[in-house]
Amino acid sequence: MDVALGVDIGGTKVSGGVVDAAGRILHRARAATPDRSTSPRVVEDTIVAVVGELQAAAAQSDGTIRAVGVGAAGWVSSDRATVLFAPHLSWRNEALRDALAGRIDAPLFVDNDANAAAWAEWRFGAARGQADMVMITLGTGIGGAILRDGRVERGRWGIAGEFGHMQVVPDGQRCECGNRGCWEQYASGNALVREARSMIEAGSPVASDLAARWRAEGGPLTGPMVTAAAREGDPTAVELLAEVGHWLGVGLANLAAALDVGLFVVGGGVSAAGDLLIGPATETFRRRLPGRGYRPEATIVAAQLGPDAGLIGAADLAWAEVRGT
Repeated sequence: MDVALGVDIGGTKVSGGVVDAAGRILHRARAATPDRSTSPRVVEDTIVAVVGELQAAAAQSDGTIRAVGVGAAGWVSSDRATVLFAPHLSWRNEALRDALAGRIDAPLFVDNDANAAAWAEWRFGAARGQADMVMITLGTGIGGAILRDGRVERGRWGIAGEFGHMQVVPDGQRCECGNRGCWEQYASGNALVREARSMIEAGSPVASDLAARWRAEGGPLTGPMVTAAAREGDPTAVELLAEVGHWLGVGLANLAAALDVGLFVVGGGVSAAGDLLIGPATETFRRRLPGRGYRPEATIVAAQLGPDAGLIGAADLAWAEVRGT
């Protein structure tokens, strides 16, 4: 059976899978992303280890690996060989494809992780049958991708879709990209955790239940922890997610003005909040949409493939390159 390997590199983890032609994941592997202060070689070692585990699993099930796709959380050059910059990892003009090609025995393709996730949702998920769409991924930061007529729009230098670094608040929160007030500082997993921690550390009585949950679970405060509290009805967690949703809607209205697409697909870890996020985002989007009332409104939906979208899309994009489709 012909298969492809997909690897999704995020700010906190490297996830991989053996993927068949229908987008089904047959085997999985996962490892923590090394700390961003470590050398690029350490991150590459982690990728190679995950790919090796997947190659072994594919061999045991008689799978023939046709290609390996790597979705990187960073700005990938137009030739899809170099990670120019990764705000949440240590890559700076890193020739990732060449570095991995000498260590992985299969046709290898590198792309932005949001491009990969968007492709997966267009092929197998929430955007099936759509002529155009924009994908927004809310995780450690914000990723984005544009599809037009079944083609990923990468831009002149390959880095189109970096919507997370649009400025939405002049002189606002400092961002890891070097600027202030970027969208991802207000509508991402990091933003959700920052605001939750701020309320707890300030001793706000309205955050006492959330603080108790944090102490009971131990370890760091995380976005999934806040999201779980919101889904169970914690009013402070619900309010925090609504605030992230508000800022999501602000950015989507700006993108609608610039791109005029018919569908926004929201993925990434924070999208697990479902209507607790999408509802406030849609409300703000309708209030902020330029020319509201006199133009069609784009639809905003949650992604269907969840955290698997990136690795499925990376595998399928790589396979598409091999097939020449």
